[in-house]
Amino acid sequence: MRIHFTYAGGTIGMVDSPRGLRPGADLEGWLSGLIPGFAAPPLTPRETAAPQSNAPAPRPSPTPGATYSLTALQPLLDSADATPSTWQAIVDDVRRHAGRADAFVVLHGTDTLAYTTAALSYALTELSQPIVVTGSQLPLNAAGSDAAANVTGALYALTHGAPRGVHLFFGGRLLAGNRATKLSTWAFQGFDSPLSPALAVAGAPWHWSPGGPGAGAGWSSPLPFTTHDVVVVDLVPGLSAARLRAALTPSPVAVILRAFGVGNLPGAPDGPVAVLAEAVRAGITVVLASQCLQGEVALDRYAAGAGAAEVGAVGSGDMTLEATYAKLQFLASQGLRGAELGAWLGRNLAGELTEPAAQR
Repeated sequence: MRIHFTYAGGTIGMVDSPRGLRPGADLEGWLSGLIPGFAAPPLTPRETAAPQSNAPAPRPSPTPGATYSLTALQPLLDSADATPSTWQAIVDDVRRHAGRADAFVVLHGTDTLAYTTAALSYALTELSQPIVVTGSQLPLNAAGSDAAANVTGALYALTHGAPRGVHLFFGGRLLAGNRATKLSTWAFQGFDSPLSPALAVAGAPWHWSPGGPGAGAGWSSPLPFTTHDVVVVDLVPGLSAARLRAALTPSPVAVILRAFGVGNLPGAPDGPVAVLAEAVRAGITVVLASQCLQGEVALDRYAAGAGAAEVGAVGSGDMTLEATYAKLQFLASQGLRGAELGAWLGRNLAGELTEPAAQR
């Protein structure tokens, strides 16, 4: 099996400095000591072209003679500095090696890792090979670090049946990448997928879940990620219309308003709904998301959410904030705006969303 690593930065490869942790560890040397055969010759071209269907990739067998390659993106980043351009750099590197590698590991910082996994899932729906993204809570050279367990876990998942698509391995669990969110800044099991079961749980033996969130409709030949003005606002009791209006001035491409419960808003005539109506008329895509970790937006369930739907806002369904934000960036990069952008947000592209039965 031929496995390509893309190293984007993050805690896993950081070292101490006078101002705190920064990228700088000898990642290639560490991987060579961790993985037998890591310092292998460059990967040779694959014998067959990658299939372009939505069918799951064949489940590979354990391969003791695996070969590897590594790209370290420049500059290496703390993932707090990641942008849609960073997502595109990873996409480009994966595509450059798609004709040679059977699977991919992306090493990334944890702070924005869930945004990146969601973004990669939309941009790489045509890729037949599986991708596992991972990182660590402690640097690779720190005592008790989780770096080795996460990297070897990612490799085990790839060589023991991870399906096609973008996944996240962390703390002993393999999660669908666009269903994951970061839960903890310190726990080794730092990520979860609150509305989708883990694809696999590490153990002796590993336990694999049947099925998964599904592949989605995909997007053929996507344009590269570019950065668009997508605003995220948390609704809190007493948020004034004036403050919300100020957050939308000048007009962004889209706004994600993280509302209460299933998408509920205060119903006062001069409240948030009036501002959202103005935004829709100005061509802004207005998306209602839930602040609940296990929340599915349903704007027709309460009168408190119906007003937003009536003025043209759309709900995010059961998508995480990270999946919603990355999806808006992806769709805006394809040239969509306004109501069309909102309509596409409600379509399942890569397993990130459970569509209502009537839309399937």
